[in-house]
Formats: sequence, structure tokens, C-alpha cells
Amino acid sequence: MTVTIGIDIGGTGIKGAVVDLATGKLLSDRVKRATPKGGEPGAIIATAIEIMSELDAPADAPVGVCFPAIVLDGRTMSAANVSDAWIGLDADLLFEEALSRPIFFVNDADAAGFAEAHYGAARDHRGLVIVTTLGTGIGSAFVHDRVLIPNTELGHLQLEGADVETWASNAVREREELSYPEWADRLQRFYAHVEFLFSPSLHVVGGGASKHHQQFLPLLRLRAPIVPATLRNNAGIIGAGALAAR
Repeated sequence: MTVTIGIDIGGTGIKGAVVDLATGKLLSDRVKRATPKGGEPGAIIATAIEIMSELDAPADAPVGVCFPAIVLDGRTMSAANVSDAWIGLDADLLFEEALSRPIFFVNDADAAGFAEAHYGAARDHRGLVIVTTLGTGIGSAFVHDRVLIPNTELGHLQLEGADVETWASNAVREREELSYPEWADRLQRFYAHVEFLFSPSLHVVGGGASKHHQQFLPLLRLRAPIVPATLRNNAGIIGAGALAAR
């Protein structure tokens, strides 16, 4: 059995677990801590070390870390709901030095998308799979024939004069008290435009809103099928761990 470790860093929580690479299942309970106030690099790295110390995994298990930022060659080039000190930081190197082992650093939506393509709703699906996460913003991941195409940012797609996530995210739905049909009308405009640009063979929808997928996904009229994600809150952990092993 090949095992890996996945660490999922978010703006409010940091969680980790041991992952079975063959099945994508968690081999341990999730260890979770609150994200330190301010989201400074040193405090977040210290919390990740604390989580790692509680996981019963082989010393040589690959470690993957996913993070809410554009990640280029291990550097975090943006920062969502964490300190701006992350911008331009060589996060990959900092984590490797702190953990005294090699790691793989990846965008959080990319990790979740990779997990869904290999172990979840799009398992073994051919062609382009677009995974979107509907939450505070809109995250996205492209996986073509099971190969990740990193750092897509569909939430920042300019449509109708603004970033899509400023008028179509789940947070906007809650803030404006939109009904699901009203929200679905906005999502229809977003997903129809994405289909026109990229011609996916499958859409997978995750994020907090996916728990209520039956309220809005059936209202969307698209060429490609659109289905809910299945790995839920474990997707980032699983994807980060699986990518580290590769």
C-alpha cells in the first residue's frame, strides 16, 4: 500500500490526513486546527508541523500541501483570506525546511479537481473535466485525460463587466438572499460562457454549495453534463497527497 499525506490550508481552517493512494480514501482521522489569525506564513507553517506530528504515517511518505493561491514553481503568487506576506513567497522551500522533507505545493482548487478526476465524480472520465468550487469565491481546476492543467482562475473571468465570483458565488447568493432559481440564472450565464470558451466534456461542482446541488444543478441547461463533487471536504487533502506521490 502506498500512502501519502495531504495538508489542506484554508483561510479559516487547516486540516491533514494520511491518504491511500490506490483508493483515495483517508487512512486516518482528519486532524484540524483553526488557521492562525492574520494567516502569517510562520504561524501557518507551525500549525502544519503540529498537524503532521499527530499523523501516524511512514517517515518517507510523500507530503502534499494545497493552498488558496496561484502556485508557480512552488511560489505563492497570490493570497486569498491569508496574509499578503505569502505573495511571491518561496512557500515550497519554506515548508521543506520546516518539515525536513520534500513536499509538493499546489493550489487548493487544483488539488480538489485532481482528486475528483482520479477518485471522485469524474473518475476515469476522458476529455476535459472542469471542476468548479462554489463558496466564498469561485475556484476552478482543469483536468484533461487525468492530467492537471494548473492555475486556472475562472472566478476572475470577466463577464458582464465584473469578475464572475463577485456576482455568482455562493457567498453572493447568501448575502443577497437569492432564491436557488435566481442564483441558477446567474450560474447559467457563467457556465454557458465557460462551455463556449473551453468545450469541456464534463462539469463537476464542489464547494459548500454542492451539499444542496439538487436545488440548482437541475436548473442549468448546458451541453456537457454537470454533476456534484463527491469527495466534499476531503478533496483537497486527497488531491494534494496524490499529486505529491506523482
